[in-house]
Amino acid sequence: MKSAFLSRSTAAAFCAVAVAATTMLGSSASAAPNNSPSTPVEFPAADGQLMSYVVNAKSSNGSKTQDVLKAITAAGGVAVQQWPEIGVVIAQSQSAGFRTNVLKQGKSSVESVGATRTATVAEGTPEGIATPWQQSPQRQAKKLANADLLYGDATFDGTALDPREAEKWDQVQIKADQAHQLTDGSRDVLVGVLDSGIDPTHPDLVANIDVANSVNCANAGRPDSSPGGWFPTTSSHGTHVAGIIGAARNGVGIVGVAPNVRMASVKVVNDDGYIYPEYAICGFMWAGMKGMDITNNSYFIDPVEFWCDDQPDQAAVRTAVERAVKWSTDKGVVHAAAAGNASYDLANKTTDSDSPNDGTTIERQIGNQCKDIPTELDGVVTVSSTDQAGKLSSFSNRGLNVIDVAAPGSRILSTLPNNKYGLLSGTSMASPQVAGVLALMKSEHPGWKPKQLVSELRKQAEDHLCMPSATPTGSACVGKLRDNSYYGEGIVDALAAVM
Repeated sequence: MKSAFLSRSTAAAFCAVAVAATTMLGSSASAAPNNSPSTPVEFPAADGQLMSYVVNAKSSNGSKTQDVLKAITAAGGVAVQQWPEIGVVIAQSQSAGFRTNVLKQGKSSVESVGATRTATVAEGTPEGIATPWQQSPQRQAKKLANADLLYGDATFDGTALDPREAEKWDQVQIKADQAHQLTDGSRDVLVGVLDSGIDPTHPDLVANIDVANSVNCANAGRPDSSPGGWFPTTSSHGTHVAGIIGAARNGVGIVGVAPNVRMASVKVVNDDGYIYPEYAICGFMWAGMKGMDITNNSYFIDPVEFWCDDQPDQAAVRTAVERAVKWSTDKGVVHAAAAGNASYDLANKTTDSDSPNDGTTIERQIGNQCKDIPTELDGVVTVSSTDQAGKLSSFSNRGLNVIDVAAPGSRILSTLPNNKYGLLSGTSMASPQVAGVLALMKSEHPGWKPKQLVSELRKQAEDHLCMPSATPTGSACVGKLRDNSYYGEGIVDALAAVM
């Protein structure tokens, strides 16, 4: 099954959906959080099977990286990408005992090691890396239906020159239409769209794409800035997200929340729709290295929906991703992320029936020590979805003290590849609304750092009482007017962001 961008268990994915929510897996009741141990998920490896790993140094400042590299080689692996800034190395090996051996060889330098997927590395080893095994062939890209057709929503002829701002009810809800009377944002602000690629020829996007800072991270986690590498291949998801953030004001089609800011395409999705940890780590690190101001993350990291710190492989991956997020935040990047579409209470986790999604799924018990990443990581703005009536979207995840803010995500009109427009639904559509508001805020307050930007975003959000929702029975909203499980601090306010 595909990952967050395609079918997977569609209602459980972060991306666009146009189906009813599945049965709720967790209650919104104010019971004590579940901290019970999680059911183990096997990350198997056989001799001769090419697998990918994160190897974390005992020091995150890079001082142990060279020793980690030696341990990887001694254990029968190769380093695909090293991030000395955070003490993380992405490695590949065909040895079934790689994890055990790298810990033994690097007992003074290696803190943890974890497999990043349960499936063989389909893309093989990037060119230019000497391996002791035969290089795996590159997988043929699959051609899948555009997401707008996949989800049954309408598409439109994008050749018409008539503006379609009147159809953007979502911008009215967050007061972006009023904010635009004051500013469209600054060209000095750069938003990283960590997604499936952006169509570089779309008339509403071409003027705002920062080609020089765009990159493909889906090459086994090694950044590839070659021409065309960051273009969309099998998914229209990233192009739709980009239009919500920054479709240009040019008399064509629609206008984004921040139509004058620049956007970089940071491709973190492979041709089969998976967002593996090494791809996301690359994306976060690239954002920090290139001086981006905001990133949008409308996905969860595969192959498990919840990464549990009581299991070695999952804990090692969480450590590596957390280091990348923290490092880029320290560099000045604010991260907005989709809360997810499983109609799930993230504050009261109980079960997960969709993991691992690149192999045989199991029904497993989980607790609150398991995190949906990156959305539940410290410092990341977690965004739930609202519909046109201001209610929590039927598919949206929720969670008291988990959701930061809410934004429109139901049937949102935006750009699609090949000069088209379409309606998609999901917290994937809500998160870029928030990224756009953050971009407007950063435009008006260029000196503000991530902590202040997030604090003001939450403070300025419009308080919202819990409204009846189409979510399944038992999903009652809990909390106060100012902070509740549906809306967090409230619906994001673009006008307040630029005042």
